[in-house]
Amino acid sequence: MSEDGQRAYARRLAAESIAEGDPTGWFERLYAAAQRGEAIVPWADLEPNPLLRGWVRPGSGRALVVGCGLGDDAEHLAGLGYDVTAFDVAESAVAHARDRFPGSRVHYRAADLLVPPPEWRRAFDLVVESYTVQVLRAEARERAIANTADLVAPGGTLLVIARAREEADDPGRMPWPLTRTEVESFPLPVVRIEDLYDDEDPPVRRWRAEFRRAAAA
Repeated sequence: MSEDGQRAYARRLAAESIAEGDPTGWFERLYAAAQRGEAIVPWADLEPNPLLRGWVRPGSGRALVVGCGLGDDAEHLAGLGYDVTAFDVAESAVAHARDRFPGSRVHYRAADLLVPPPEWRRAFDLVVESYTVQVLRAEARERAIANTADLVAPGGTLLVIARAREEADDPGRMPWPLTRTEVESFPLPVVRIEDLYDDEDPPVRRWRAEFRRAAAA
């Protein structure tokens, strides 16, 4: 299947799922098809996100990877010293990540960002959200933004990576890029928002945004 075909298949699954009132169910269908060799996950580069790799430094504390997919970002953080939990709404993605990294120190589990486990509330020193919010729309996107921020512990940091667009731009096809207003709507104090272009042809514009919750008094 060509790259365009891979993306068209993912978009069709997304459209069908959203039409059925299930904004996230298509992830399991896509990852399960990929495990059977019937599809390819178009965003699974099988390496850490370069915008994460260029930002993060060795550290400690509890880290959470939102929408972890096949686990590359989570493994990168674990290799830098973090105690990492990584989750995805697709159980097939979680199973594949565990198979790819046997003996990993990462705590992989299936969970839904729209209804996260209550024990995760304000529990993580670093939360990484990369390309997950951008595949949700309307109320689901708003819930995901609020829930992602609520996972950050006092004094903790949130890193958001997403495709970018101007307010007046047509959002186009899935993934639907975020506007700066949407990036700023994460309910945490902004440290910095970077407006970046990659080396693709044509270049793709992306946000890399850092937020930090105030430390406990």
